[in-house]
Amino acid sequence: MTGGAGFPPFRHDERLLARFASLRAAVVELDGVHNGPATPALFDEFVAEQTRAAADLAGVALAEVPSIAAWRSVFSAFGVSPTRYRNAAEALLRRVQKKGDIPSVSLMVDLGNLVSIRRRLPLAVIDADRVGGGVTVREASGDETFDDLGGTEATRPEPGEIVMVDDTGEVVTRRWCWRQSTRSGATDATTRLVIAVEGHHRGAEDDVAAAVADFEDLVARHLPGAVLRSRTVSGAG
Repeated sequence: MTGGAGFPPFRHDERLLARFASLRAAVVELDGVHNGPATPALFDEFVAEQTRAAADLAGVALAEVPSIAAWRSVFSAFGVSPTRYRNAAEALLRRVQKKGDIPSVSLMVDLGNLVSIRRRLPLAVIDADRVGGGVTVREASGDETFDDLGGTEATRPEPGEIVMVDDTGEVVTRRWCWRQSTRSGATDATTRLVIAVEGHHRGAEDDVAAAVADFEDLVARHLPGAVLRSRTVSGAG
């Protein structure tokens, strides 16, 4: 569990950890964020990272990338087609391969997407003040509600589907790391963020730690004055 100084706790259900012992994860908490359009410096860095990713993945099947292959196996394990519902990192990398660019959304979303494509890991960038209490990764009962960032109507997850859900029963992400809710996403008014970084492949512990280090570097250079804390939340031993 994690939750520093007024931040909503982030946890993985014990049964989930027993079922997916491969999980390695960390949480980054950011306070004093000033979101809005990406700065020119961050935008240029984001574009450069996309160019590197496109070159690195030229002719590569994403299913062969270790982190993506591991997430595909996890999706299959809880009954979701990994080619119909692609984890957030795979979706970004697929766009880089096919279209060559990821549109700029905002400073914090671009920063998260930059780290995601660099480390080939899905991230959840959550507004700490727009979720109802703590966030838990667990199996859905099917009674929870989801306000789809990519849709127009509230839906419910399938029973047994892995979700991130807050204490009020509002789903933050469906299919673990497939799509995020509208309510939990960063906006121009966002000042505090909880960012979850998760992986299952061999070497995930090192890659998760590298992603956290990326955030530390990027925040120091592009968000002066923001306060960052990070914690390992699973796979410590």
